[in-house]
Amino acid sequence: MRKLILTAATALAICAQAKVTLPYVMGDNMILQQQTEARLWGKTTAKEVKVTTSWDNQVYTAKASKNGDFIVKVKTPKASYTPLSITFDDGDRLTLNNILAGEVWVCAGQSNMEMPVKGFGNCPVEGYNDAVITANQYKGVHFVKIPSVMRVEPQWNSEPTEWKEVSPQTVGEASATGYFFAQVINKALDVPVGLIMANKGGSRVESWLTKENLEKYTKEPTDSAGIVAFKPEWDYHRAMLWGNGTFNPILNYTVKGILYYQGCSNVGDPGDQYSERMKILVEQWRSQFGLGEIPFYFVEIAPYHYDNADADWGAKLREQQYKASLAIPNSGLVSTNDLVYPYEPTQIHPAQKKPVGQRLAYLALNKTYGMDAVGCMSPSYKDMRVTGDIVDIHLNNDLGAISRFEDIQGFELAGEDRVFHPAKAVHFWQPGGGYWDETIRITSPEVKHPVAIRYCFKNFQIGNLKNAAGLPLFPFRTDKW
Repeated sequence: MRKLILTAATALAICAQAKVTLPYVMGDNMILQQQTEARLWGKTTAKEVKVTTSWDNQVYTAKASKNGDFIVKVKTPKASYTPLSITFDDGDRLTLNNILAGEVWVCAGQSNMEMPVKGFGNCPVEGYNDAVITANQYKGVHFVKIPSVMRVEPQWNSEPTEWKEVSPQTVGEASATGYFFAQVINKALDVPVGLIMANKGGSRVESWLTKENLEKYTKEPTDSAGIVAFKPEWDYHRAMLWGNGTFNPILNYTVKGILYYQGCSNVGDPGDQYSERMKILVEQWRSQFGLGEIPFYFVEIAPYHYDNADADWGAKLREQQYKASLAIPNSGLVSTNDLVYPYEPTQIHPAQKKPVGQRLAYLALNKTYGMDAVGCMSPSYKDMRVTGDIVDIHLNNDLGAISRFEDIQGFELAGEDRVFHPAKAVHFWQPGGGYWDETIRITSPEVKHPVAIRYCFKNFQIGNLKNAAGLPLFPFRTDKW
């Protein structure tokens, strides 16, 4: 009899404590994507959940599945700094407070996206103190860091985490690239900005692909036995597992777009493998989010020696990133060729993260938010004309100017012997109008009959040619040697 009484008491206690279970990505301080139908989801032991939104007192009813899962869409208001709340009621009430409506972006990729404002060990972020001192000027910037974990099966929830408001005490924990992006968006649009940081240092593009895509397009192991048997040098190189544990928990969240900084761990991939898999990944994420062709803005890997500064395998990965930017609709690529210091050839985490975030924001402001006056595109190689020992080239997206007429660094020329030599490059203006008026003229005394040009096409080589918006020329080559 005593055992029966204890069991009943326990049951009553469980019922008294029962509440809707929400994923950790949903909580106090979260940012909801403004003026849309934002998805809210969770688990319950009841048959349905009533969801009430404070901004319009609207009540939504979500039916629970046999497994207790529920999901509901709620209409969100225009962005503002007015705190909002949402109440979930399945017989017991749970209220989320200090919610704001604004713009929500995902910060994905590997360590250069994960790198916080306070930096990593022996990897400082330039401007850290300034970010701390000025943090209170950026009201309404909130972030949540999804813990990086591996899982064999896709997870509906992450490990414990919480949304945080940016302040002098918290800003050091935010992704530096993401936070400096948010600064610009917050000031330019005067709206709250939410950052969902779902990334993992050292991860490959394959780390985020689903089992189905890996089996269709790669030879990566996806079954438990194969995963256990496969022993990469580092766990962060494992395919699929990071996506299952770290990214899958956010896929129901309603977001504006994705920021992505990754590629170092794929240096050395053959042919067009990286650009093809990048395209597959973006298609996968867009399908999983179910929000249409959301913007995807990503970052070129910075110059790094990769054990041989003059070799080109890092340059070939950057070339693959550029190809991916042309193949992926509604995307944009940020060049970082100028964002390392000469003393950083062995620093895989360059200190200049603020310009990276700003350049991502320029893409978003121009291409997503319609601020056409913001220059957002780096110049790229367009064409060339050879006259004797002179090569004249033209660029796309110079935006009406180049940054310098003399001392242009980073160009090389080669003849039919395929040996590249440092070249002199100057701005050249030929009077008289016509197609060939404005060029960059390139010569090298060692190359009498040039056939190919390269610009910063090495693992570590810093260029200094930029367009009118101060954005650097993408590294390139005209050969396929």
